[in-house]
Amino acid sequence: MDQHKTNKLSRRQQILEVLASELEKSPGERITTAGLARAVGVSEAALYRHFPSKARMFEGLIEFIEESIFGLINRILEDQKSALTRSEHIMALVLGFAGKNAGITRLLAGDVLVGETERLRSRIDQFYDRLETQFKQVLREGEMNGELPPDMPVGPAANLLLAVVEGRINQYVRTGFRRPPLEMWEDQWSLLVGLLQSRQ
Repeated sequence: MDQHKTNKLSRRQQILEVLASELEKSPGERITTAGLARAVGVSEAALYRHFPSKARMFEGLIEFIEESIFGLINRILEDQKSALTRSEHIMALVLGFAGKNAGITRLLAGDVLVGETERLRSRIDQFYDRLETQFKQVLREGEMNGELPPDMPVGPAANLLLAVVEGRINQYVRTGFRRPPLEMWEDQWSLLVGLLQSRQ
C-alpha cells in the first residue's frame, strides 16, 4: 500500500475514533460535522474529503460493530457446542462490547440516529434481525439435540433474548452510561436459563 493510501486510511480511522469518542463524551447530544472537525483538528472541508457525509461516518462505525460482533459470534459457534452456553456467550459478547464502546453503543440504541437518514436506521434494524436469527438457529439446534424442551417456542424465546440485549443497551445509554450492560448479568442469565428450560 502506498504512503498516500496509508495516510488516507489512518485519517479515516482517526475520524471514526474521534467520532466514537465525541458520542461518548456528549450523551444525548447531536454531533455536528463542525464540532467533529474541531475535535479531529481539521477543517470541515478536510473531513468531507474522507467522508462525503456524516451518514457515511456513522455507517463506518456500524460496519465496525457488525464485523466485530459477528466475527466473534462465529468463534463462539466454533468453540462452544451447548445451545445455552452459546446463547449466554453471544449475549455477554454484545453487552460487553457495548460496555467497552459507550459512544458506538448510542448507534445501537438509536438515540443518535434521530433525524438521520432512514438507511442508517435500517442498518441497525438489520443488525438486530441478524442477531435474532442467530439466537433462533442456536435455540433450534438445542431443541433438536435434546438440550432444550421439544415444545419450546423458539421464535418467542429468541426474541426474548434479543429484547434483553436491546433493553440493557438502551438502559446503558439512557442512564448516561452509568448502568453497565453486564451489571447483574450472572443472576439475570440464571433467570433466563430457568425460563428456557422450563415448560409447563
